[in-house]
Amino acid sequence: MELYTLLREFADSWMLLALTIFYVGVFVWVIRPGSNRVHDEIKQIPLRDEDACHMDRIVRPDTREVQK
Repeated sequence: MELYTLLREFADSWMLLALTIFYVGVFVWVIRPGSNRVHDEIKQIPLRDEDACHMDRIVRPDTREVQK
């Protein structure tokens, strides 16, 4: 049996099964009941440090001038 034929047969059968199980496992991991708190924390990341962000200065890309 040639190597290509062996790898092709493996990819068509066992690798397809392994990747399908992996995909279903990742999907179940994401929608598990305990992950809701984690997703809520991740959702709030952009809003955490509003005061640390320096939005008082706007740099215009076309003129390189700083406006206040």
